[in-house]
Amino acid sequence: MSVLAAIAVLAVLILVHELGHFVAARSQGILVNRFSLGFGPVLLKYQGSQTEYAVRAFPLGGFVGFPDDDPDSDVPPNDPNLLRNRPILDRAIVISAGVIANLIFAYLVLVLQLGIVGIPKELNYKAGVVVQPVNQESVAYQAGIREGDIILAVNGQELPASDKSTPLLTKEIQTHPNQQIELKIQRENQQQSIKLTPKEGADGKGVVGVALSPNATAIYRRPNSPFEIFGLAANRFQQLFVGTLSGFGQLITNFQQTAGQVSGPVNIVKIGAKLAEDNTVNLLSFGAIISINLAIINILPLPALDGGQLAFLLIEGLRGGKPVPARIQEGVMQTGLVLLLGLGIFLIVKETTQLTSQLEWVQKLFQ
Repeated sequence: MSVLAAIAVLAVLILVHELGHFVAARSQGILVNRFSLGFGPVLLKYQGSQTEYAVRAFPLGGFVGFPDDDPDSDVPPNDPNLLRNRPILDRAIVISAGVIANLIFAYLVLVLQLGIVGIPKELNYKAGVVVQPVNQESVAYQAGIREGDIILAVNGQELPASDKSTPLLTKEIQTHPNQQIELKIQRENQQQSIKLTPKEGADGKGVVGVALSPNATAIYRRPNSPFEIFGLAANRFQQLFVGTLSGFGQLITNFQQTAGQVSGPVNIVKIGAKLAEDNTVNLLSFGAIISINLAIINILPLPALDGGQLAFLLIEGLRGGKPVPARIQEGVMQTGLVLLLGLGIFLIVKETTQLTSQLEWVQKLFQ
């Protein structure tokens, strides 16, 4: 059920994205002939006065179709309500509306979570540091450390029940590149000693390839007013947005070390399922984070994404309203689509056989 819940969250986020495009188009009187949630065979469909609405077999996708792209459409090619015949600003609004919808939705989800769960007041600390999901190729995994382990001591030094335990352990790891360290860990009700040697990172500091979080549970209080919820949700949204941008920045500037941490649909669903198992309300945090990620990914100026279409509009504007030739646009978009599908298939295959591979920087956002 937790897996189905995670898939349902992703389907909702895609629906929100496509609804953004749809509402932006219809509100401007632009013709829309198809609205589909999912891809593959049609399970259900309804023909409205102008638009065909459909639910397809595979929920992790969707699209809004315009008569411009439909060779069977009987709309005259010079109809002013075709998307391609609208001014650049109108088209830009339609193309960017999906991204805007995902960002607004992420903020509202955070507002809902704070309203349901309450405001974090303090943390109830226990001794040690909790290990987050571990990459199978990391030093930590090879040494025997697994997700959920609690590290109680490092080199004979006990990790206290406070906010100082995580920085203390991190410092010991970073200051011992290529030097063996000893960890005392607790797994369920058993304790054991593990020795490992942090490898030297690009900055000269030791790394073991694992995300850490305090061994603590949050204590919540009721909000004082709705304004407090909106303000804290805005701060949380900003943190998630900036953190996501930082993650993409690291992928670009430090590709060799971060490329292996990129996750696809299988891992994303696995992360959501695990959060749902721990606490159903965690799905709200999961939904907000993935919604922000979906928005940022789609606005990147890459072929087959919203950002790629906006890039063509920018070029058209710089050319004095003269669009890029259709054959060039189609060639670029088709190439980009093939590359994205290839990457998606690669990630699905990789993660199906290696489900413990996780996205460290996403996991840290849940701490």
